Amino acid sequence: MSEAHVLEIRHLSKSFGSHVVLKDIDFTVDTGDVTCIIGASGSGKSTLLRCINMLETPTTGEILYHESDITGHGVDVPAYRSKVGMVFQSFNLFNNMTVLENCIIGQTKVLKRSREAAKKNAMKYLEKVGMAPYINAKPRQISGGQKQRVAIARALAMEPEVLLFDEPTSALDPQMVGEVLAVMRTLAKEGITMIIVTHEMAFARDVSNHVVFMADGVIEEEGSPEELFGNPKKARTQEFLSRFIQG
Repeated sequence: MSEAHVLEIRHLSKSFGSHVVLKDIDFTVDTGDVTCIIGASGSGKSTLLRCINMLETPTTGEILYHESDITGHGVDVPAYRSKVGMVFQSFNLFNNMTVLENCIIGQTKVLKRSREAAKKNAMKYLEKVGMAPYINAKPRQISGGQKQRVAIARALAMEPEVLLFDEPTSALDPQMVGEVLAVMRTLAKEGITMIIVTHEMAFARDVSNHVVFMADGVIEEEGSPEELFGNPKKARTQEFLSRFIQG
């Protein structure tokens, strides 16, 4: 019998009032997958990610995590989020805490780790993303690229099974984008399961093993990067990617 998917999105829809943002979304994520979700602004990519993390409640459909529907009643959402972590576009660091404290607090509060164990773990991941020299800095004292690397370390310190990235470079200056993408490339090489909403097409092509192209709240086309970037089947995919391919 084949191993069950880590995540399975089934017939997911999301509406805000009469405005339908997502329609009948289906896809699966297996261990070690790097899934990049691409598409024009307003196509529903970030809402999909927020549904997967239960920051938004889907209107219909299921999100199965190891075959358990996490949209059901009585689900421990904080515990689920510790397994399916999120890195936000705007970093979402605690401004009144140091870099190190930002990476400790979730571990002690949600995972109930001792402060000592949490600190040791936080240092491991801050070193991994090149932020160990800045542990006593507050977020206002570091650059956007550094903040995003701290946010990635904070998510990794929870040792999640899946990491979600919501346009992690879109709030950054161009020179800082590279440093964040470099960290993410390393994570992909290490086999960390990731779902990444991104406008960085070269990154999506080079790092993912599964690309999902969304348009107007539906999955228009999906496949391997070779298929999607090399031979897109649908007119809308071709049109969206033509700018990138010509560039």
